[in-house]
Amino acid sequence: MLSKGIGPRTTRNATRLVWLRDLRRPHLSSYYLPIFIPNERPHVKLLHLDSSILNENSATRAISAAVVEHLKQNDPAIEVTYRDLAAAPLPHVTLPALAGDESAALVEELLSADILVIGVPMYNFGMPTQLKAWFDHVLVAGRTFRYTAEGPQGLAGDKHVFVCMGRGGFYSEGPMAAMEHAESHVKAMLGFIGITDPAVIAAEGIAISPEQREASLKAALDQIAELQIRGTAPVT
Repeated sequence: MLSKGIGPRTTRNATRLVWLRDLRRPHLSSYYLPIFIPNERPHVKLLHLDSSILNENSATRAISAAVVEHLKQNDPAIEVTYRDLAAAPLPHVTLPALAGDESAALVEELLSADILVIGVPMYNFGMPTQLKAWFDHVLVAGRTFRYTAEGPQGLAGDKHVFVCMGRGGFYSEGPMAAMEHAESHVKAMLGFIGITDPAVIAAEGIAISPEQREASLKAALDQIAELQIRGTAPVT
């Protein structure tokens, strides 16, 4: 016959240590068997990046904040790490910077995240230099990707990524589509480190008129209600 008791310690990941004792031989301590039982599931980690210089007037900040809030409603225990790359810009890449602690910390921050939410305004047809600097710090050979005989291989793992775009004109189709190098560049960088299926929420034409901005932003925010993390139900 076995009886169960809680051991005097826990492991680093807060699993419970349970001892099973053979009651037929109560005098023999060697008949205690350690069984590790996980406690609650690990918290989901979310990394939220903004890069717009427009602060409260930014469409991408409004969209990315709404995405994070939506995901937190679905899982209030989500742990959010926020980086405002415009207010606190990272240094552009130099050899000492890449070898420093900050770059290593940025890589760890990315690798430990389960969800990535990125606010990406399009400036002069591309992403802001502040966001490009972040990518330059985290695309590190041997950490987030590696070179192989068959070609580069991403190492960042399976993450849920939401790219929150803002564009002054219409660039998703039509004659200006060839000038769109923000969304395409971000998706290429993510794909290079192994993240191949980001969800894109875009507000286009937001510089055409106040009415167009309002309509485009509303359409983008309406998309967020349908977002969900694989394996969970949508928030209603």
